[in-house]
Amino acid sequence: MTYSRIIGTGGYLPDRVLTNTELETWIDTSDQWIIERTGIRSRRLAATEQDTCDLAEQAARKALEAAGCKASELDLIIIATTTPDRIYPSTACLLQARLGNHGATAFDVQAVCSGFIYALSIADKFIKTGTVRRALVVGAEIYSRILNWTDRSTCILFGDGAGAVVLESSPNPGILSTHLHADGAYKDMLTVPGTAIQGHLQNGDGFTKMQGNEVFKFAVRALSNVVEEALVANQLDSSVIDWLIPHQANIRIITATAKKLKLPMERVIVTVSEHGNTSAASVPLALDVGVRDGRIQRGDILLMEAIGGGFTWGAVVVKY
Repeated sequence: MTYSRIIGTGGYLPDRVLTNTELETWIDTSDQWIIERTGIRSRRLAATEQDTCDLAEQAARKALEAAGCKASELDLIIIATTTPDRIYPSTACLLQARLGNHGATAFDVQAVCSGFIYALSIADKFIKTGTVRRALVVGAEIYSRILNWTDRSTCILFGDGAGAVVLESSPNPGILSTHLHADGAYKDMLTVPGTAIQGHLQNGDGFTKMQGNEVFKFAVRALSNVVEEALVANQLDSSVIDWLIPHQANIRIITATAKKLKLPMERVIVTVSEHGNTSAASVPLALDVGVRDGRIQRGDILLMEAIGGGFTWGAVVVKY
């Protein structure tokens, strides 16, 4: 049997740090309130001259270096993003040009915060069918550009960043299973309304809108269900999970998921306090942190999960 194995990870956060204390001077909020409600202490903001491809390139190069892989050896490049640089071509094609790769399949995936999980699942299928040997999967966002900085219900939550992995075809176990879901009936609970028509934005203002309480309740329920589905599919008890790598949206959602799995927080990779919700970048960023600080070791069983606007949600079980 052919598996996809993660052979390299990378992450990138912009230099600009926006703390809760600084936000207090912008809007009616407080550092204490934000920490208690979300667990977020700061977030990163891309520089004016940076674009999503810039962030993706930094993370991708680190992942390629860690994998000992040349960009020319990639057969597939997928970028999960909600904030592409252009309407078209895809940011994946822009990254492909930056990396100097010619001929690999390249495209974007739009599943908001679940985007990396979706993209990882797609790359896994390509590798398992034998059509791809090596794949680069990136989650990259400049979410700060779709935030209304006077809306305290949303602007405190999000930040910018990118994370990446390189996958390789292997006879040894790697990605064990992926589980994806969506339900568009909840399309208005978390959305950025707007349509580009004749060069102008219509049918919305292009800012993030969120029904916070409803999103929280749905997220806890959906993530609990999908992690249970993933465990059952692999005939695994939660006790064998070495690391839970959740979408870094809100510490209360992360804690609720860990409790459902009966996992102590010491076995959960948590980075939300340093960079907030980086949407599709949050899971690969957390994975990269865990790998690089030595907590995640070869042979560990990882459970990654995320939920995003759509709603979309999913989970991946990996033998690292």
